Amino acid sequence: MLLISGLSGAGKSTVLHALEDAGFFCTDNLPLEMLQDWAISMQGRKQPAAVCLDARCGFTARAIRAAIEDVRTPGDWQLLFIEAEDEVLQRRFSTVRRRHPLPDSHDLMASIRQERESLMPIRSMADMILDSSHLTPYELAEKVDSFWRKPGQVQHRVACTVISFSYKNGLPANADIVFDMRFLPNPHYEPGLAELTGRDESVILFLQSCKEVGQAEMHIRQWLTFIWPHLRKERKQYFTLAFGCSGGRHRSVYMAERFAVWIQQQGMVEPGIQHRELGITQHRAAEKNKTGAEA
Repeated sequence: MLLISGLSGAGKSTVLHALEDAGFFCTDNLPLEMLQDWAISMQGRKQPAAVCLDARCGFTARAIRAAIEDVRTPGDWQLLFIEAEDEVLQRRFSTVRRRHPLPDSHDLMASIRQERESLMPIRSMADMILDSSHLTPYELAEKVDSFWRKPGQVQHRVACTVISFSYKNGLPANADIVFDMRFLPNPHYEPGLAELTGRDESVILFLQSCKEVGQAEMHIRQWLTFIWPHLRKERKQYFTLAFGCSGGRHRSVYMAERFAVWIQQQGMVEPGIQHRELGITQHRAAEKNKTGAEA
């Protein structure tokens, strides 16, 4: 479990949001009197948990420290303290037009310095101190990940869906990137292939025999290889890759199937796949687990 504390405006909300995305049960601005009961409840849940305690609770830092020491046991709890430079905090408060939580905070810089000094007893017991002054929200979230994650644990992963569709029925509203496959040879006009789909062996063999198809796959793989680390760096939660063609049965289906497999083979993520015009939705991770259980 994690205890989060620090200066107002330093990024504690960003930290809590990052932890929620990682599966933590997060509580912000918990009344200090409830900390003991909260800790017992979270231990019973057997779920990672984080709680934020700071100047807003209305108690002195020494009272907060005493409460933390009462519930904190070595190995089970870690304390993360978030801070930033005075000028940065002043700029952030001015930008969002929010009042500093300290009472009688008419002088913003005085309130910032007063809060910094008052929280020193908590800062001194922190397992890690993060200065967010020159970090973007994404960089701060990544540093928090590295703090709580144990060696060998999986880093942030993007939830990915690959879609095939027909242009005559419109673009998928949730698509992040769309590739138009209508320039490829169309199996619809080949004898015996019109009623089949890009999942059928005859259509697969036809498309694989076309030089343009292999070239298109190569260029799309290069593009995805380039952008994927940047998607993770920006902590994008969902990514939808769409392939379109005229009828949404052959070329787009073939490409969606190919890239769902390729993305998984690259270790990026186990994607879901949707063939919109065929009415097919697959969740490859779930199917893989089901197959393993049956075996």
